[in-house]
Amino acid sequence: MPLLEPRPGALRPRSVSGPSPDRVPPYRAAGTPEPLRTELTELLGAEKVLWKVSDLVRYASDASPYRFVPQVVVIAEDIDDVSAVLSYAHGRQREVVFRAAGTSLNGQAQGEDILVDVRRHWAGVEVLEEGRRARVRPGTTVLRANAALARHGRVLGPDPASAIACTVGGVVANNASGMTAGTTRNSYRTLSSLTFVLPGGTVVDTADPLADEELARAEPALCRGLMEIKREIEADPALTARIRAKYEIKNTTGYRLDAYLDGNTPVEILRGLMVGSEGTLGFISEVVFDTLPLDREVCTALLFFPSLPAAAAAVPRFNEAGALAVELMDANTLRASVSVEGVPADWAALPGTTTALLVEFRAPDAAGREDCARRAAAALDGLDLVAPAPSITNRFTSDPRTVSGYWKARKAFVTAVGGARARGTTLITEDFAVPPSRLAEACAALLALQAEHGFDAAVAGHAAHGNLHFLLAFDAADPADVERYGAFMEAFCRLTVERFDGSLKAEHSTGRNMAPFLELEWGPEAAALMWRTKRLVDPAGVLAPRVLLDRDPRAHLRGLKTIPRVEAEADPCIECGFCEPTCPSGDLTTTPRQRIVLRREMVRQQPGSPLLDGLLGAYGHDAVDTCAGDSTCRLACPVGIDTGALMRDFRHRRHGPREEAAAALAARHFRTVEAAARTALATAGRIPDRVRDRLLGGVTGAARRAVRPDLVPRWLPQIPGAAAKLPTTARSGAAAVYYPACVNRIFGGPEGRPGPSLPQALVAVSERAGKPVWIPGDVTGTCCAVIWHSKGYEEGNRLMANRIVEAAWGWTAGGRLPLVVDASSCTLGIAREVVPYLTPDNRALHEELRIVDSVVWAAQELLAHLEVRRTVGSAVLHPTCSMRHLGDEPQLRAVAEACADEVVVPDDAGCCAFAGDRGMLHPELTAAATAREAAEVTARPFDAHLSANRMCEVGMDRATGRRYYSALLELEHATRP
Repeated sequence: MPLLEPRPGALRPRSVSGPSPDRVPPYRAAGTPEPLRTELTELLGAEKVLWKVSDLVRYASDASPYRFVPQVVVIAEDIDDVSAVLSYAHGRQREVVFRAAGTSLNGQAQGEDILVDVRRHWAGVEVLEEGRRARVRPGTTVLRANAALARHGRVLGPDPASAIACTVGGVVANNASGMTAGTTRNSYRTLSSLTFVLPGGTVVDTADPLADEELARAEPALCRGLMEIKREIEADPALTARIRAKYEIKNTTGYRLDAYLDGNTPVEILRGLMVGSEGTLGFISEVVFDTLPLDREVCTALLFFPSLPAAAAAVPRFNEAGALAVELMDANTLRASVSVEGVPADWAALPGTTTALLVEFRAPDAAGREDCARRAAAALDGLDLVAPAPSITNRFTSDPRTVSGYWKARKAFVTAVGGARARGTTLITEDFAVPPSRLAEACAALLALQAEHGFDAAVAGHAAHGNLHFLLAFDAADPADVERYGAFMEAFCRLTVERFDGSLKAEHSTGRNMAPFLELEWGPEAAALMWRTKRLVDPAGVLAPRVLLDRDPRAHLRGLKTIPRVEAEADPCIECGFCEPTCPSGDLTTTPRQRIVLRREMVRQQPGSPLLDGLLGAYGHDAVDTCAGDSTCRLACPVGIDTGALMRDFRHRRHGPREEAAAALAARHFRTVEAAARTALATAGRIPDRVRDRLLGGVTGAARRAVRPDLVPRWLPQIPGAAAKLPTTARSGAAAVYYPACVNRIFGGPEGRPGPSLPQALVAVSERAGKPVWIPGDVTGTCCAVIWHSKGYEEGNRLMANRIVEAAWGWTAGGRLPLVVDASSCTLGIAREVVPYLTPDNRALHEELRIVDSVVWAAQELLAHLEVRRTVGSAVLHPTCSMRHLGDEPQLRAVAEACADEVVVPDDAGCCAFAGDRGMLHPELTAAATAREAAEVTARPFDAHLSANRMCEVGMDRATGRRYYSALLELEHATRP
């Protein structure tokens, strides 16, 4: 047994309240049943089949109110894998559901049999024709695709609020649209071509001139059936007119029947049917979009009205004025969005009927923007606006910061309101559309209906298009509350259809919660055509049964998930998945959402349940140990949930007394620890590389086995040698105190790179700029405390946090000089992370300190006073996650642009997950986290590879095989006389 084994049972939830009625049943404790597990493993390979119960549970939840536990999860790498799974399912009468981002709001990404993950290996963007078209793989987020297009002044048509996380495959499969897409810029209208796999395994590329000929050979009955339905529809003028009328407003309920009218051949019809089909007709493996111009000039206002109907009544005048977006937010939405960074705090006290319209005009240039401003001003004339909070201006602006804040508040609708709901309640998101001219009437009717059923719902939406979203929270564990929700849904659907002839789903696609009402909206004749379409394309019913079509009138009440209380910091989570693209461990073990999902299932279980034991057994490694602790999930989460902090707390819980004592001892004697580490590196540097790597790999491997693998770092060939001696500096005349972080006092710079060390370089460039810095003589033995903080060592963290603040107070003469720190993670640590661990007296001292990252120091204080004498041709940057927290990325770019003719930040740049020593404890974590960024970096040569944290640079060295170093070293070289 390792010397410092984690405390047994430490991760067990403190309040297991089960058994919950929707808990995973005990017989599922063994995971995927046989022979399913063995057969798929033999078919695809063990690495592509997830079978543990913890894997099945973490894939059972998505952003919807539903939860269905799959029998098995398949990680498909390519079309061959997809075809193999479909063939297997046909032969065994099994069902298949495809899942990418899991941001769908109606259960489309959930299945009860074989669930296929088509996110992990399915990302990629190819820009075509100078951006006029784009070939996009289905696992690519909309944000990532638009980042590639932005360099060409282009953008995708669909712009859902979940663009940070939702994938293109899901957007097309749901015909999601968003703020500006309406009925003209959505997937259906902007697709150039599709490649998809039919349930029978046939692959169709609609751009192939021979596609119809090949499809006729492979699937003759399908081709005949599609053309037969087309003829029937076209022979019925009333039905044709009805179909056309239904798509004059936004509508994603059921299959796109206008595909039969718009397409002239089976392939063209299928291309249209696939849009919004929710994975029930085939798998979309590639999409080619016709892109749109990216108008960068904006004129935007957030206008406040006394009531929802008053705001809705103002929408037509902005539509007539040419606004691209008119977004509505009611008082509940506005108040809840206060949790979003940048939203004014005084919105929290807005009166209960206040409603706002976010109105935006866009133009390609400044002249166009001025024209927009004139039209916007004319539209404002005579409006009854209110200003119930000091921050409200009711004015149009082009200020990027202000406009960004408005949009952050709007896009956080589901997540911010959901995060503010009562704990333990399930969240439902509804999405409907009415003719825009009847929006005010629909708003009044919706408010009355909500009041009648006892719901205090939040409302927001794309008012320009008559498309509203509203949220309902109820207790899915209470049968009476479920029935209340069911009664509301019945009344709501009848109201929308019978009074307004509206769309029950405008852009979120049908999903499980609207499938029972499809015939109510479309009528029996059109609904029958949809059932015929499904049977024609998928006669065996393999793909996503009950997701889009379901004859059970209570299907929307089946599988509703309870939300048991777990740790307080995680309770607001609505499982939206916005955190997942930024998570370093997402392609290796678990994501922040999945970490919370697993905790909730633990609480649902009965104490002593073997299934609970199985979840706990996997959680230590899959959730806690392989969390990088970078907390970028908090930045992506609209309600600011810091799952990284929760995992650090779990690490603390697992520490035994001996481990905590050892960590505290190391903190007390850190001067000795620091000196020993530097000596060890110096000694290792004198051993030939091949011998050194083999020897130290063996020594650290043995130590890991003896102590604990998650405590002792393994030796990696990329580990730098010992740091050089710190340069001598003078206190007199210093413009700042320079604090070399312990990582830069222990580890040297990149091997083989001539020139000064990082401390020497920073001292030199500061001197050249006339802003000399002073390094205190007693920095040795101090630390920013991040080492202890990241591992959950509370006593050691507290000791080091107070030590560094007390020392910094003395060094800076009580805060009169700034403290410049040369590692971004240490800057973040001293500036923010130490604060909760300080004594009251030291917290007061800390408030007086000015903590400045060395890159910010260079960008803001030095660059203007430096002469650049030489530059490199190109530089690629790796902004660290700490820089994202601090908002320092622009300064890194500014320093790099002074040193290089071309500066590139990879579109896939993210946390490297080296996280101090986590990359040495779990090298596979860094490999997974950096894979996409590394592919971008190595796709072309660069003259310099720059970052701002030594261990992140080591991580990127390992990931790319390229030599990363501090941007300040390049700045010193560029300005050296």
